[in-house]
Amino acid sequence: MLKVNRKLSILGLLIIATLLISFSIKEIDPRLQKKIDTAILATYEVESKVLKNVIIPAEINDETPASLLENSFFEIYSNEIKIGYLYLGEAPSMKRKFDYIVLFNTDLTIKKSKVLIYREDHGKQIGSQRWLKQFIGLSTDDQPTYGESIDAISGATISASSMTKAMANVLKSVKILKEKQVLKIE
Repeated sequence: MLKVNRKLSILGLLIIATLLISFSIKEIDPRLQKKIDTAILATYEVESKVLKNVIIPAEINDETPASLLENSFFEIYSNEIKIGYLYLGEAPSMKRKFDYIVLFNTDLTIKKSKVLIYREDHGKQIGSQRWLKQFIGLSTDDQPTYGESIDAISGATISASSMTKAMANVLKSVKILKEKQVLKIE
């Protein structure tokens, strides 16, 4: 009887460990991946691309204000030449979260930001390129501030403020990656 209980305990631990591992790796939804691919190809004006996941050591990830878990930060290559970086994140809106990307040049300035999936009826204005273009050209030394360096949006205050804070956190995080030499800038 003791051997059976021990085998069941070991089996139970293995199942729990497998579940924890499978839930800790963030998979990119195919619909989201298609939007990411389209944005990369259009922004960098290339016909093909390869994304290489940048693995961030846990101790460095703990120092960054933006989460840099697996499947959130990538190097972008076209024809085996690095053309930039991509950050995939989520930010809160009034009741739900929205998905966005930040595309960087190889010198870590922002080339483009894009809201990929917005899940609410109000605040969709943050997805307009007219508003998002304010982030283009910002570097890791810049700190965008809602209502000051970034224009406010009437009717989208929560989402626009959230997106601005998210962008500031991404820039701070990328600066840390640069300082810790996780990113090798040519």
